[in-house]
Amino acid sequence: MKRTNYLINGFAALALIVLFSQCAGKTDPATAAAEDGVKGATTSELKIAYVEVDTLLSKYNFCIDLNEAMVKKEENVRMTLNQKANELGKQKEEFQKKYEANAFISQDRAQQEYNRLAKMEQDLQGLQQKLSSELAAENQKNSLQLRDSINKFLKEYNVSKGYSLIISNTGFDNLLYAEPSLNITKEIVDGLNARYTSASVKK
Repeated sequence: MKRTNYLINGFAALALIVLFSQCAGKTDPATAAAEDGVKGATTSELKIAYVEVDTLLSKYNFCIDLNEAMVKKEENVRMTLNQKANELGKQKEEFQKKYEANAFISQDRAQQEYNRLAKMEQDLQGLQQKLSSELAAENQKNSLQLRDSINKFLKEYNVSKGYSLIISNTGFDNLLYAEPSLNITKEIVDGLNARYTSASVKK
């Protein structure tokens, strides 16, 4: 297994595009367009900002903690599997030497030992699949928790900010150009970390 920064890789494809219709005194552009037929909201009616997802995930303490925990679990899994694989390898070598030296009292005894080692190898493969599945499931769970925590904060944050649209930006995937003043990444990261720290202190 590779040492992987789980959530940043697993979260890179996540579109943190959050539509808000809570702008004080404004009509939701999508609703206005539906009511007016072909008439849609003009650009001047929209208050837009964007968040750099890579930066957010690399600086959000909750994400950092989740990643560190996953890396430790991955290392523990790898250590467990390596220990079992090494032990199996030694026993297989001993079996081969004894077999070549005709050290078994009978062919049946040699077959029993061979079957035992084959069962150990099968069990090891099953354990590897089980632990890998558990890691993948936990990674998915963590990604959902991270997404939910960000989305929840953005909704609370936007009550006072009144953005019509907050767009995610990963490299050049979504935005080719935007005014730097529209970048609210630092504000979001600071807010998320302040809330996460406060929650941690209470526990």
